[in-house]
Amino acid sequence: QVQLVESGGGSVQTGGSLNLSCAASESIGNSYCTAWFRQGPGKGREGVGFMVTVDSINYVKYADSLKGRFTISKDNAKNTLYLQMDSLKDDDTAMYYCAAVSKTPSYNTCARRFEQRQFDSWGQGTQVTVTS
Repeated sequence: QVQLVESGGGSVQTGGSLNLSCAASESIGNSYCTAWFRQGPGKGREGVGFMVTVDSINYVKYADSLKGRFTISKDNAKNTLYLQMDSLKDDDTAMYYCAAVSKTPSYNTCARRFEQRQFDSWGQGTQVTVTS
């Protein structure tokens, strides 16, 4: 399976921004389901959002609570998935993980994998700490 390495985490004040990167060992283009998850202190793993590429078109879905602040993007030339985080809040503090699975032919298939945490590849995580 594809290997994933996150980077870009760090400490930022409330209202600030960070851009996380998820570098893949191979192409994560067509028919790949990719996602971001996070786990805050004392909390379970939470889905941030996913992106699936079907017939070279990217489809994205975000957790309702994060829509408008977080943006998932991908640079196929660099085999890299990104998570742009803006207007950060204290409760965004978490370890952030990216994940991927190939052979995902539809939006609904990726959505199901996202809800079920069903991915073949996971990154090691990168810590985001938001301070007041």
